[in-house]
Formats: sequence, structure tokens, C-alpha cells
Amino acid sequence: MRTLRVLLISIPLLFSAAPRAQGEAMLEKPAGKVVLTISGQISNKNHDNDAVFDMSMLGKLPQHTIATHTPWLPGVSRFTGPYLEDVLALVGARGKMLKAIALNDYKTDIPLEDASRFNIVLALLLNGKPMPVRDKGPLFIVYPYDSQPELRSELYYSRSAWQLKTLQVE
Repeated sequence: MRTLRVLLISIPLLFSAAPRAQGEAMLEKPAGKVVLTISGQISNKNHDNDAVFDMSMLGKLPQHTIATHTPWLPGVSRFTGPYLEDVLALVGARGKMLKAIALNDYKTDIPLEDASRFNIVLALLLNGKPMPVRDKGPLFIVYPYDSQPELRSELYYSRSAWQLKTLQVE
């Protein structure tokens, strides 16, 4: 009888310690203020049905810098942050479209394939400095506009979102 009781207690513990399903990763919990929430069709979550990030978590991802002209800033600006594709892979995004929502409630739709096709940066830094909210921060989705002529158009400019707060994967 004792053996049966030990087995009944042990079996659930074994399964709770089993590795996560393939394609799922453990996301750490944010230690600081949440600056980005990703929801919708994602498999890796760290807060209810969402994946939430603070600046430190985003800063731990591989960082990339693009230098490009934008219609919003004079001259060439340098934007540094993780590739959007890397952030989406981390949360296991599996949709076709992203809805980006800014702090001022600006919304734009971004085809998920744009993230890999154009190496979009989720910028944390502008010219090497963090961006305050009043200056398009803290997060800014930036396409490498100078890399391809087709990106220098209203279509792609409108897909950029500064003061980004939420990505919904649809």
C-alpha cells in the first residue's frame, strides 16, 4: 500500500518536471517595469496568456544597429535593439499578422513575414541613447528604410510604431 501511495505521488511530480514541448522556451519574468506585451497566437508566455518584457529582458537579446533616414528625424539615425524576428521567435509567434499598438493608441498592421524579410529592429536606443516617451520611446519598430528603395514609401513608414506597448499576433 505504501508503494502505491509513493507511486501516485511521484508520477505527477515526474510529469511536472518533464521538459516543455518542442518549440516552447521558458521566458523569465520581468524584474522591472513592463514595456512590451505580446499576446495572441504565441506559445511561450510568462504572464497569464501573454509574454511580457522589461527593458533588461529585451537588452539581453542579440542587439543590432541599423543606420537609416526616416521621415521623422533629420539626417541618418542609428537605431539599436533586437531584431523583431528574434523577439517573435522567443515567444513562439505563429500567426500571419502583427497588430502593433502604441502608447497613444496608434495601431498598425505588420505582416509577420516583414520581420524576417527586412530585418526590422525593435529599437531600444536611438543614436546610442535610450528613448524617453516624449522622444518616440521607449520602443520603436524601425525598418531599414535606406536598405531597399521599396521601403522608402508611406506603406512601410506607416508600419513603424514608436512608443510601442503591445504586439498582438493574429
